[in-house]
Amino acid sequence: MARYRIIAVLGLAILVSACAAQVPTAVEQGADVPGFWWGLWHGFVFPFAWIGSLFNPEIAVYSVPNNGGWYDFGFFLGITVLGGGSAFSSKKRKK
Repeated sequence: MARYRIIAVLGLAILVSACAAQVPTAVEQGADVPGFWWGLWHGFVFPFAWIGSLFNPEIAVYSVPNNGGWYDFGFFLGITVLGGGSAFSSKKRKK
C-alpha cells in the first residue's frame, strides 16, 4: 500500500512540474545580465533580502532578467551551501 502511495505522489509531482515553464522575457544573454556568480551572491544574501523586501518594495530576492539555468544553479548553491542549508540539522549534537 505504501508503495502505491509513493508512486502516486511522485507521479503527481512529475505531472505538476511538467506544467512549469520559464517566461522567455526573463532569460537574456549579455555581459550585464546576472549569471552564475550573481545567482550565488543573491542566494547567499536571500534571508536578508527577503526581510528587506517586506519593508521596501524596491528590494527583490531574485533577479529578473537573468541568464537562466546558470543563475538558478548559483542561486540554489547560495541558499543551500553558503546559507547553511541542511548542514546545521545534520551535525551530531553533544549530549
